[in-house]
Amino acid sequence: MDRTITSSPSPVGRRPSQKHTSSKLNQSPTPSLRDTMDPLENTTPPDKSLRSSFSSVREADSDLAQNFTSTKISSYSKLAEEAEEAVDDLPSPPEMATQTQFIPPITQPNSRLHGCWFPAVAAEGFQGWKQIGVRGRQASKSYGDLQALKIVWSPAPPIKKKDPERPPPGQSTIEKLPAEILGQIIDHLVLDVPPNGVSARNVDLMSLLLTSKTLHSATLNALYKNITIPHSRIFRKFLSHIAQNKELGTIVRRLDFSHFNPTTLFATASERATTRNLTPETLMQCLELTPFLREFLAQEYIEDEIDANVLRKLFFGLERLQGIDFCGCSSTLFKNSFQSILLSDWPETLSISRLSLHKCITLPSSVFETLLPRLGNLTHLDLAGTRVTNEALLSIPHSAKITHLNLSKCKLLTADVIINFIANHPAVKGLVVLSLGVDARSHQLLDEDDLSKLIPVLPHSLRSLSLKGSKMAASHIDLLRPLTKHLEELALGRRLKITDVDRLFVPDESNDDNIGEELEWVPHTLKYLDLSDYTATELDLITMFGRNTSIMKKYSSPLEVIEITDDLYPRLAKSPVVKQLGWTVMENGSRAWLVRVHSPEDGPRDSGLRSWKMGASFWGMRKIPIACAEVGGMYGSYMFKRKL
Repeated sequence: MDRTITSSPSPVGRRPSQKHTSSKLNQSPTPSLRDTMDPLENTTPPDKSLRSSFSSVREADSDLAQNFTSTKISSYSKLAEEAEEAVDDLPSPPEMATQTQFIPPITQPNSRLHGCWFPAVAAEGFQGWKQIGVRGRQASKSYGDLQALKIVWSPAPPIKKKDPERPPPGQSTIEKLPAEILGQIIDHLVLDVPPNGVSARNVDLMSLLLTSKTLHSATLNALYKNITIPHSRIFRKFLSHIAQNKELGTIVRRLDFSHFNPTTLFATASERATTRNLTPETLMQCLELTPFLREFLAQEYIEDEIDANVLRKLFFGLERLQGIDFCGCSSTLFKNSFQSILLSDWPETLSISRLSLHKCITLPSSVFETLLPRLGNLTHLDLAGTRVTNEALLSIPHSAKITHLNLSKCKLLTADVIINFIANHPAVKGLVVLSLGVDARSHQLLDEDDLSKLIPVLPHSLRSLSLKGSKMAASHIDLLRPLTKHLEELALGRRLKITDVDRLFVPDESNDDNIGEELEWVPHTLKYLDLSDYTATELDLITMFGRNTSIMKKYSSPLEVIEITDDLYPRLAKSPVVKQLGWTVMENGSRAWLVRVHSPEDGPRDSGLRSWKMGASFWGMRKIPIACAEVGGMYGSYMFKRKL
């Protein structure tokens, strides 16, 4: 539940607008943690000067899985500027009746010439002359002036009697709740900024700041606990707040730069450097003012602001820090900064339990050989595309309890070491997510013999397994069948036939030898099947959609998503057979999926929310999440838009 500080929490001069009050609280909570669709998403596009290479991807609230919103326009470009102005919620004056009455002169009561027209005071609802038309126009402005002078033709409002049962200030039922419960209630009012969001948000929280001291304190905690920084101006505003009120900095638990876009406000690097909003110095100051930080989420757009001092602070100076994400950071400055701290006096154990160096392709192997032996509390590790070595992998302490492990496209790792690590290392006995995928066009990690050794030693705790890019054989289906009784995501390798894959969903044809197997057959639990290793020419669509194959049939349920190569999307999107079988085709970036369409009689669709997804609701994550939050921004791009 990320928060973006767009305005001061001070109640002075800040009044929530009725027209901006969000209606999203009444929407369905599935398939995401909170509603992510923006009602203004289809408005006029912003100016071209706001466009950049930033690619924001978010899961969309829909009845179909794998339905994303994707944009290259900043999520917050107009929001920050609009939030600078105070919101006025004064009600508009009520409509006034135009009824009047004629008062004849006393001396000539029958005359219609010398009398006067007066407002009909007794006329219900009349409040002045403002609504009286003159030649078709409302020319009179007297009502506003008279209202200021407190001489208006309106009945006095009824005096409200004080309710004797109303509790005194500070003693209402909700104010007496424990702080933990009250905080959970207020957290439900927090709204994330949608991909193209330009409307004010969290106005409900601003209203709570004005309610009472108890709610003010609890609301401040909701506003400052998880901070999302979309661009440098918001960062500067946030930094000034916690610098002036150091108590606010002690509330912060997460700094999230996953939505950060440096070109939102400034077109060139020289302009950004001149403003000095987000720099290594100001970032270091921010970390000094947030001593209880637990999660730091960065990405490639702030890699040059992460210097050696910032890295030292993150690894050595924040004792409570548990999660660090450097997704995509691969600049020369970032690499040199990391190398420079390797010479520092490192402690025996680091507090980090969740670490992502996803696609940090420039970091040398010495970084991993220094870091990994000190992560005794490790639970989440994402090293996709890095130069991690066999020695570094085996140096992970036995005290670690890794549940999420991503080693995809790690070209310096060998198959025998990975098999030995999975089979014998105590830290991976409770694996839930394991990715060993590679790009078969440039590298191969696991061949047939390797898979025959690996699959039998995989733990039964697995829920997501990727063997993408490996060389498979029909004999591996028998080894994978037991895993499909607890796996929900499975990415298969190359060289299988559709008839081989189909055996994962139904027992073999009955005969005298395997009749017992058919009677003891346990249904699969797969929700997602990845067949994207097969090109448009390799995937046998005729067999896949044929009568004798069960993959696309209703009884293959709960299978809901089949990933295919994006080359097939134009072809299948036009095919009537897909719709006839109850499926549709979705795509996002360089990925495409066949998605099962649920009819009303089938009941509601499974939202896809799982505790091991940590906030994501759709299937086929390429990146391991480090914080429990909705997926969006640059992390959404790495997780759901890229092939591997």
